Amino acid sequence: MSLPKTQTRISLVAQILAAVVLGQTLYFKFTGAEEAVAIFSKLGVEPYGRLGLGVLELINVVLLLIPRTAGFGGAMTMGLMLGAVGSHLGPLGIEVEGDGGQLFGMAVVALIAGATVTWLRRAELPIVGAWFRE
Repeated sequence: MSLPKTQTRISLVAQILAAVVLGQTLYFKFTGAEEAVAIFSKLGVEPYGRLGLGVLELINVVLLLIPRTAGFGGAMTMGLMLGAVGSHLGPLGIEVEGDGGQLFGMAVVALIAGATVTWLRRAELPIVGAWFRE
């Protein structure tokens, strides 16, 4: 199913935005940066949670950047970022390691971008899409 031109453009911007936000944190997760280790230690899942989440986010970035899989990438972004936002609203707090809430804000932006992609591309998703096909 092809999206109208405006929706395609909005989806593309949201896909790139989500991919940039997710991709930005990969370096810190994979290199064991002090901030990332502190965050995942506080959550009690260091190092496997940090590395596992890094792998999932890397896969998600690829899904977002391939037009055929972007809808699934949007849904996956929503799931990952709901976990991130929940962690910030719970044990981590909004401000982590003196970042002024920057990580929380990036998670919210990625969540909104993922929701936008998922909504615009909902007809392309295997289960949900069946409800929207003619």
